[in-house]
Amino acid sequence: MSGGEKLIAPHQNFLYVIQSYQLLPDVLEKLTAIWFPWLELFTGIFLCLGLWLGQVLIAAGGMLATFLMVVSQAVIRRLPITECGCFGGLLAFPLHVVLVFDLGLLVVVAVLWRYRVRSACSSLDSYFAQQA
Repeated sequence: MSGGEKLIAPHQNFLYVIQSYQLLPDVLEKLTAIWFPWLELFTGIFLCLGLWLGQVLIAAGGMLATFLMVVSQAVIRRLPITECGCFGGLLAFPLHVVLVFDLGLLVVVAVLWRYRVRSACSSLDSYFAQQA
């Protein structure tokens, strides 16, 4: 959802969000604003489909851990960010709400990782394995 919204909107909108966290050099900010929404979109789609489940759970966990670190450093540094920018123009949440939300999602990803063999039974990975 959030990756798709960021892809529809001009990449400069997400670039502004990235710049507000004051972490990356200019070149990396621009590259991140262009490719990261694609990564979010495909990770979400593959996760919902159960395609390459192990790899996608690692990617999702890595993204969530990164989000937690980025937002945490903004809170610690008291940057003047009123909302996270995580969902583009769709939703706006204050940083402390995003921390709780992302932590909850990280727990869900960890549980899915722990039980990935059992949860893979209704995935595309399972379907393709049966076809081979």
